[in-house]
Amino acid sequence: MSVNTAGEPRDPDDRERPRMRAAVGSDRIEEEMFGRAFDGRVVKRIWVFVRPYRRQVILSVAAVIVFTLSQLTIPLLIRFAIDNGMAPGGVEGGVLVGIVAVFGLVIFINFIASRLQEGVTGRMAENVLFDIRRRMFAHLQRVSLSFMDKTEVGRLMSRLQGDVNSMQEFLETSVLAVGDMLLLLGIIVVMLWLDWQLAAMVLLVLPVLFGVRVLWLSRARAAFMAAHEANSITNGALAEAIHGVRAVQSMDRASLNADLYSELVDNTYQAQLRASRLAQIMVPIVDSLTGAAMAVVVVAGGMMVASGRTELGVMVAFLFYIQRFFDPIRSLTMQYSVMQRAMASGHRLTEVLDVEIGVEHAPDARALGPDDSGSIEFRNVTFGYDAEHPVLKNVNFRVESGEIVALVGPTGSGKSSCMSLTHRFYDVQEGAILVGGHDVRTLTQDSLGRHIAMVLQEPYLFTGSVMDNIRYSSHWASDEAVTEASEAVGAHKFITELPQGYDTILEERGGNLSLGQRQLLSFARALVADAKILVLDEATANIDSYTEMQIQEALSRLLEGRTGLVIAHRLATIRNADRIVVLRQGRLIEEGNHEALIAQKGLYSQLYHFNYASFDDIPEQLNDDQRATAT
Repeated sequence: MSVNTAGEPRDPDDRERPRMRAAVGSDRIEEEMFGRAFDGRVVKRIWVFVRPYRRQVILSVAAVIVFTLSQLTIPLLIRFAIDNGMAPGGVEGGVLVGIVAVFGLVIFINFIASRLQEGVTGRMAENVLFDIRRRMFAHLQRVSLSFMDKTEVGRLMSRLQGDVNSMQEFLETSVLAVGDMLLLLGIIVVMLWLDWQLAAMVLLVLPVLFGVRVLWLSRARAAFMAAHEANSITNGALAEAIHGVRAVQSMDRASLNADLYSELVDNTYQAQLRASRLAQIMVPIVDSLTGAAMAVVVVAGGMMVASGRTELGVMVAFLFYIQRFFDPIRSLTMQYSVMQRAMASGHRLTEVLDVEIGVEHAPDARALGPDDSGSIEFRNVTFGYDAEHPVLKNVNFRVESGEIVALVGPTGSGKSSCMSLTHRFYDVQEGAILVGGHDVRTLTQDSLGRHIAMVLQEPYLFTGSVMDNIRYSSHWASDEAVTEASEAVGAHKFITELPQGYDTILEERGGNLSLGQRQLLSFARALVADAKILVLDEATANIDSYTEMQIQEALSRLLEGRTGLVIAHRLATIRNADRIVVLRQGRLIEEGNHEALIAQKGLYSQLYHFNYASFDDIPEQLNDDQRATAT
């Protein structure tokens, strides 16, 4: 057993704990839980979503003002009833009855105003919430893939859910905050109007309250942030362990991970407990100050009433106002934290909304039509996901309409990048890519998507029926067209054997199908689109040899009159291509059909004669002569 620097035995599991924390935190940069109390830029951006509902905002504020005025009126009516309605002749003269009637009317107005402001504010906040979510969703569907490549899905989900909810909470409470401030100011004004000396004695407790609040706020904020961070780390460890459960079980880490997770849970518990204690401190302090203020009114006010300096109704009204005086202070303290969270959330939301749509068609872009050809041409194309490190370097080749061309080469040679550029997921740094004889930057995105059908190595299926998934990109396709495409790729047989056939509901990402079956459905999806260009990116990599042979036979029929761009590692899938383009380290090094490339005795020929099944099997020990011949 090793020892630590103090000479004490070291637990062998201790070295695992920082590793687990590092693993949890390495890919997650904690975002601020609290922001500035008020950020004009954020409010201005959020107001864009609120503006369509400004009538509801005005109605809510008006209702809050009426509600606040009714709250201020009630103690005054009680004071008037005591001093006048209960005075000699007040009952007989009907004064008390009149006061009771007015009191009932004020209570009714108070109820209506409360219901109105809560209902209108709630509906307005909900509408704004869904408008923000719709705008963010629509924007994220069109942002540059370079942004999506480096952004965690979990972080985006957090912004779509948690941050938008924070904005909803802010919108709901901001109108109430107006009422709280008006109520606080109104109580002070009315108490000074009733008896400024008694009011001055009551207001002496305010400096104490604000002093405590200043000391409490900084510590409470630190405690809340610590609890938030501890909770995030614990949730991250939980998600990581669930996603990696196969690796956990295969490496017999279950018991150790349980101990480490238990430690994280304990840390979270302690942090949450400290934050909870600090959160509750203000409640007894405010209650104590309320009691002290009421004691001042009872003692000093009682002496004033006894001496005739003030009326009994004034003292009773003071007691009612004091009971309400600290409520808005407590509420505004809570709303301060809500506003801080909302400003931070609003900043993160606007960051997403401000992400530039890197690939967008020009205002005068034309649409590809049925008369346009299915040709593809790369002209001196240089491209890199990081412009300083290009993955394609001065690449030139042309695919004629109706021709099948295979792109081959080792991993990282730029094959999939060619596919992405053809569909204009990214824009090139230099050169141009032409589809149907037109630069893709001059074409509309929608028409380019209809002109090109794609099948990726990892098919993505959505929750829904098999039928809906096959016509996902061609929602107008008939059931007969879907069935015909499924039969062509050999998917019809296994689909009909499913419990509900084409109406069978797929689980998330098609989890109730095998990988090969999911790939066959993606083939049918591409074929039913009836596009002029089919791009296959390692589309047969996860399918068994027999199924691959069936698909190759179907494709040979269905690719007639269409352009096929086939990206593959495995040599067996590309021998029948009209032409083969060999890429290595981002450069085109060979081009021709299978026989021509064999005759060239270059890289393709060497791999073929060495009987390598894949271009990823290039040996590191190629001698210098072979390497020079290959390049």
